[in-house]
Amino acid sequence: MNWKHIGTTTSLALVVTLAACGNDDNGDGNTGSVEDEADMLSQEEIAENLTAITGIEPGAGIMTATDDAIEHYNLDLELDVSSSAVMTQQLANHIENHDPIVVTGWSPHWKFESFDLKYLDDPDNIYGDAENIHTIARLGLEEDMPEAHQILTNFFWTPEDMEAVMLEIEEGASPEEAARNWVDENQETVSEWTNGVEEVDGQSITLSLVNWDSEIASTNVIATVLTDMGFEANLMDMEAPYMWQSLATGDSDASVAAWLPLTHGHFIEDYEGDLEDLGENLEGTKIGLVVPEYMDIDSITDLPTNE
Repeated sequence: MNWKHIGTTTSLALVVTLAACGNDDNGDGNTGSVEDEADMLSQEEIAENLTAITGIEPGAGIMTATDDAIEHYNLDLELDVSSSAVMTQQLANHIENHDPIVVTGWSPHWKFESFDLKYLDDPDNIYGDAENIHTIARLGLEEDMPEAHQILTNFFWTPEDMEAVMLEIEEGASPEEAARNWVDENQETVSEWTNGVEEVDGQSITLSLVNWDSEIASTNVIATVLTDMGFEANLMDMEAPYMWQSLATGDSDASVAAWLPLTHGHFIEDYEGDLEDLGENLEGTKIGLVVPEYMDIDSITDLPTNE
């Protein structure tokens, strides 16, 4: 099977088109904004028209946490399994029609730049505290590719950096183009990742990722840096369970897409001793349930329940 993948954006382009067609009553560039109280959907309207939470891929930690939240808060809602692309497409559709929708959400993500959204309060902290994104490598990478291992260990950036790349992709750039632009414009940061590292001559490295907008951004950026240092960087796009399996078996070399401790925590436990954690590459992420601002609710406890 040919796993080489360089940032396919077909589904993302569809979401961008839908978002561009949405209502922008404020003219502020965001959709889902609220001009006055009359625009708000009441809890009664929400309860009458909301039957499910729109999720992403099966196996993601946020899906497990959402199952737990549904049970813990006794919610009268199903959890729809889909994908990150379908989730944002559904979000765009519902906002265009000013309909209620609840999605599994995480930050950083471009949807917070394109839509007027909010996280629902989680009073019992079912979704946990802020997560960090880690870089994970197969065992033996340091011996086989010390230069790549050092760059991957040094790789660290901010949510604002990631969002800049994500937003450029959302606005129509290819992942490779957006990554190239960010690397060219942030050479001071990149030089911290490559400081003291010798260039190589065409050594092949395979980076695995889940097909989330955030991980498309980060993986293309680090692939661009590795390419500039003489590596042939291949991207291997798959669902989360297979990403972790590929690292444990050595079918891929590294990933900058591990959300810990919640989202991917069970995978790192399953493969303990078969992987190397190179540390955090981004701090301060957030996961939870997200709704448009025009929904007059602020907490998960405001959602329809079985009581």
